[in-house]
Amino acid sequence: MDKILITGIGGNVGYGILRNCRTYFPNIKIIGTNTKRISAGNHLCNEVYEVPFSLDPDYIQTIKKICDINNISLIIPSTDYESWILTSNSQNLPPIAASPANTCKIFLDKYLTYSTLNEHGILFAESILPSNYKNEFQQFIVKPREGRGSRGLYINPQFPKQFSDENIIQPLLSGKEITTAFYITKNNNIHGLITLERQLADGATNICEVVTTYDEKIFEYISFLIQKINIKGSCNIQSIVNEKGFIPFEINCRISGTNSIRSQFGFKDVAYTINEYLYNMPLEEVKILKGTAIRILHDIIYPNITMDKVNNNLDNFYIYE
Repeated sequence: MDKILITGIGGNVGYGILRNCRTYFPNIKIIGTNTKRISAGNHLCNEVYEVPFSLDPDYIQTIKKICDINNISLIIPSTDYESWILTSNSQNLPPIAASPANTCKIFLDKYLTYSTLNEHGILFAESILPSNYKNEFQQFIVKPREGRGSRGLYINPQFPKQFSDENIIQPLLSGKEITTAFYITKNNNIHGLITLERQLADGATNICEVVTTYDEKIFEYISFLIQKINIKGSCNIQSIVNEKGFIPFEINCRISGTNSIRSQFGFKDVAYTINEYLYNMPLEEVKILKGTAIRILHDIIYPNITMDKVNNNLDNFYIYE
């Protein structure tokens, strides 16, 4: 039985990856990791391990030990930091489904993303460090350079220069927010893309619609992007669309949070990842289906099991939807 390790199983990205794995690869044994022993992903894993945060000095050694014990064939990281840390320490680890470490680092840091893309003449929302800000924008937003999930955002704060340079200042763009997932093969080909117009709740997509209006321009953008930066596997561009066109303001160099939704509309980037990195198989053709998705909560119920006994997919549980 093939065994893969999926990190961050408590987050919406990791949870979506788990669901796609169970749907398309039911015979794969899944080892899940998270910084908390119990999370939403436990019931979908064969084994679950609590691990330190990725910046902890013991993180890599912990992951290596888990991989050795379980004979892991592939690691799929679900967070930006883990993608960067794992690829930076890949020498004694199984194959990692992620872009090279230097690419992961560029897209982990929004200011580094802007400065790198700007050097190559690639469109990206202007991003200024607070120490260099000279009131360039009439309306603006302050956000963490390495933040995620729309946390730590400040719109038009009174004293923007008082923020540290761990933040960036971007123009507050008006228009529709879209998110585009695309997949780059090991041979540097664009396998396909899907664009969703979306609404957010607590930083994550909760309502979205498949749109194709902007795909031709976005495809051209991605084609130029991958000529300059070595991207591999699944990646995600967040953009604002207005009368000026589409303006990217964030790029996530990993599988992103709508992976479970987009697989149902014909873009199966988790399946592409496993087929290419684990099985070296040709990838299924991308056939996009239009439609709308609404994300809701459901409950995992463990009758007569105390919290300290919750473990994995062998537990007695049921899902109340």
